Amino acid sequence: MATFVLVHGGGDVGWYWHLVEAELRARGHRTAAPDLPCDDDTASLDDYAAAVADAAAGRGDLVIVGHSYGAFTATLAAHRLRARLLVLVAGMIPAPGETPGDWWSNTGYRQAAEEQAKLDGGKTGHDDPLISFYNGVPLPLAEEALRRSRGESSAVWNTPWPLDAWPDVPTRFVLCQDDRSFPAAFMRQVAQQRLNTVADEVPGCHCVALSHPRELSDLLASYLDEPPRSRGRAIFDGLSPG
Repeated sequence: MATFVLVHGGGDVGWYWHLVEAELRARGHRTAAPDLPCDDDTASLDDYAAAVADAAAGRGDLVIVGHSYGAFTATLAAHRLRARLLVLVAGMIPAPGETPGDWWSNTGYRQAAEEQAKLDGGKTGHDDPLISFYNGVPLPLAEEALRRSRGESSAVWNTPWPLDAWPDVPTRFVLCQDDRSFPAAFMRQVAQQRLNTVADEVPGCHCVALSHPRELSDLLASYLDEPPRSRGRAIFDGLSPG
């Protein structure tokens, strides 16, 4: 039995993970999905990581899962908590010294999104989140997610990722095949370049914990059956921003 500590993305809440929590608990695991203090514009990345640490307090066998923007927090928390495993789901893989605000240009996101939008009729990166974020999520659930959304700390947006190397924690990367926010082809490339790893893939949109919670939970739970490091640790090699 593991403890999955689930870190939400930018401007979101722990509720985002509630369907995945139910799936994992049904499999006998413990879960925690804290609300990061992202609606506090002065909150720091350390404050975010502290919220994860508080949620994990007193629990062992930790699996830290970070979604999207939450990758910056999840990686730092996994390092500090000596987690058993780190999983990034459609995660913004950080580089040493890189701010979340710089990640987009450093990874070539805009060009990748524009190229994908040409192929799908402008759905990728669309201004309507029901098209670009919640495609495939039942409408009432998507509307509830939008109602619960919050702001995002500008302090964190401008904070360099503080580690000088990737955490010494086995790492898995998961991309969403129907993602219209972070296109699958783009994320395959980023995972290869930044982690020297082949991404695992699940069906679903960017908010896969709402669109395909069972499939995501199946994959998360499957990692526990693998021998330690059997699929290879993330290799970072001191990648610099840009």
